[in-house]
Amino acid sequence: MKVIHLISGGDTGGAKTHVHMLLHDLSKSMDVTMVCFMDGPFAQEARELGIHTVIFPGNNILRVRRDLVKFIREGGYQIIHCHGARANMMGALLRSSLRLPVVSTVHSDYKLDYLGRPLARLTFGIVNALSLRKLDYRIGVSDAMTNLLITRGFDPHRLFTIYNGLDFTPRIPKLDREAYLQSLGLSWDGDCVIIGITARLNPVKDIPTLLRGFALAHESCPKLRLLIAGDGEEMGRLKALTAELGVQEQVCFAGWITDTDSFYNAIDINSLTSLSETFSYSLTEGARFHLPTVASRVGGVPYLIDHGVHGLLFEAGNYEALSRHFVSLYNDPELRRHLGERLYQRAKADFSLESTLERQKEIYRTILRRAERQQKGRDGILICGSYGKRNAGDDAILEAILREMRHLDPDMPLWVMSRKPKETRLIYRVNSIYTFHFPRFLYRMSKTRLYINGGGSLMQDATSRRSLWFYLFTLWAAKILGNKVIMYGCGIGPIQYPSNRKLCAKILQKRVDVITLRDTHSKTELENMKVTHPEIILSADPTVILPAAGAATVDGLLENAGLDPQGKYIGITLRPWPGFESKVDVFARAADYAYEKHGLTPVFLPIEQRLDVGAAQQVARRMKAPHHLLDETGSAEHTIGLFARMQVVVSMRLHALVFSAGQGVPLVGVVYDPKVSSFLSYIGQDLYTDLHDLTQEALKAHIDAAVQRIGDTAFLTEGVERLRQIERRNQEAAAALLGLEPPSAP
Repeated sequence: MKVIHLISGGDTGGAKTHVHMLLHDLSKSMDVTMVCFMDGPFAQEARELGIHTVIFPGNNILRVRRDLVKFIREGGYQIIHCHGARANMMGALLRSSLRLPVVSTVHSDYKLDYLGRPLARLTFGIVNALSLRKLDYRIGVSDAMTNLLITRGFDPHRLFTIYNGLDFTPRIPKLDREAYLQSLGLSWDGDCVIIGITARLNPVKDIPTLLRGFALAHESCPKLRLLIAGDGEEMGRLKALTAELGVQEQVCFAGWITDTDSFYNAIDINSLTSLSETFSYSLTEGARFHLPTVASRVGGVPYLIDHGVHGLLFEAGNYEALSRHFVSLYNDPELRRHLGERLYQRAKADFSLESTLERQKEIYRTILRRAERQQKGRDGILICGSYGKRNAGDDAILEAILREMRHLDPDMPLWVMSRKPKETRLIYRVNSIYTFHFPRFLYRMSKTRLYINGGGSLMQDATSRRSLWFYLFTLWAAKILGNKVIMYGCGIGPIQYPSNRKLCAKILQKRVDVITLRDTHSKTELENMKVTHPEIILSADPTVILPAAGAATVDGLLENAGLDPQGKYIGITLRPWPGFESKVDVFARAADYAYEKHGLTPVFLPIEQRLDVGAAQQVARRMKAPHHLLDETGSAEHTIGLFARMQVVVSMRLHALVFSAGQGVPLVGVVYDPKVSSFLSYIGQDLYTDLHDLTQEALKAHIDAAVQRIGDTAFLTEGVERLRQIERRNQEAAAALLGLEPPSAP
């Protein structure tokens, strides 16, 4: 593989570090050349690192372009990789002549690159913005940067993300804690808790918020100390503020430091208070020393730190919230240890030099593979379902379908119809269309190869007749406009109105190629409607393939919710439904019973926040036992991880049962819809009762029986493994319609 990198040659800061580090390591395993448009320290340092560096000087753009075209052709380069405004402009000019893929790494917000320089912003800034649009691919140097590009209309299918990696090879600091503090002239007690920060002392780092948060925390934490490493124009003002706050004896301004290893070894808590940050090296440097971290929720920070799992986050500028986090860490050494260890493990796995290097190679391989893909005419998949409504079950269905389609063909363009297309684009990095934007989704249907009616019970009129009509229309339109059509791991019914049953049967019979079903009840429904033409396959809900978050992550989620990770819990998921109001006391007494007899603390876990939290609150108000009510459960893997930590789950929601079944958790179903009982019977589970027939005695008996199954691995996993195996039929059916090889077994 031969890649040529273009860069101006005057770069400094993070961009310089990233390019030098990346090209130095890439040069060891592939043919890399760096072209600078000016000579100087940047190019000289690159040569000293062993990077093949060539200078193409001059301001005559056309001449430089001509010389580069010749150089690239003669060199046989396969990819042009740009860094910065001037390189992006040249890459856009070269693209049309060479017909090679051109990619740019976006190191900073291109709209802010020329702040304070209005003329440069009107010239170079506009040219750079236009050039970026002309290139084939863009690489954001953090998830936050990639998301910023998505919000500005760049195609998610042509975006990649990479992080500035750090060497996690263990290193021994030059000075131990005591010696380092003495080198700064400090005589702080050995048992003090030291907060540290390394930052330029300029306004964007918002050190005043750090000082105010520290001063407030110090009022209740007398042995708290603050060590600030860095220099800048704010130094005098910050020292004055320290005196004003009365903490000058507890705060040390260390100035510019070079021995960062000894600094991080000497502190107990790492901090970052920036107002804006793409991705800070100081976070990964602190992680290397297993330090718990408190940081502002800006830029790429939340992609490294899940609040409460890998560190603590606060809204930029909120010194009171920052102070509370400092107090929590000061008072809880175990929390400091847990957060520091989890952050270390995550940073080492995802933000090391090795992972950055491998990610860059993977990006190049993907670009070359797509360049060879000579797809003519129709291409891509359009997915439609009940997405963008903050329902954990529906969101998990979408995640599972996207995962399976990307496994089939990682280069296949994917489009999703969503109620919140902007949110869907950001979360899933996929092109998205507003669900009811008829012109746009009909146009997309005329370009795609496969239409997926995506999971769940979309074919029903119990909650809305109009939604049934809409989904039937999309099936009809997709087929008319030339797509293969599949209904993917879905449920059918209930369809109550005779006219709707007739319409549904007609469209499914004529306009659908394959229907994969998640339960036997749905198969019976199709038989009753005399739907025979599509290939009908009994499969499973796609979400059974999704993994739970790692143990450390779930520990953090539980701790952040005030729950002991080692505790014993019964998970309860409820939803409002006709007849629920009359059963509130039944659920409350059963939850109390689970605590009193079996020692299981009730935890209410919502699937659809908008509805389920209110139902849980009604029950919780009538309980006597201690309990916890979560307002939300987060991403699919977080939600599944939380259900996996329950000893028993009682649920009205189908997807709470699916998630729990997938993790081998004993289940008790409360049936408001035949799809719930059908699913439980399908996987060999027998503990369920109809909502209208529910009594305290019946629910308590089911809880007793479920408790007896805790640890019965054979009973719990047999149905689950069968479920996962047959779920592959969904993916196999889609592969057949696309003319692709069936997926390999996991």
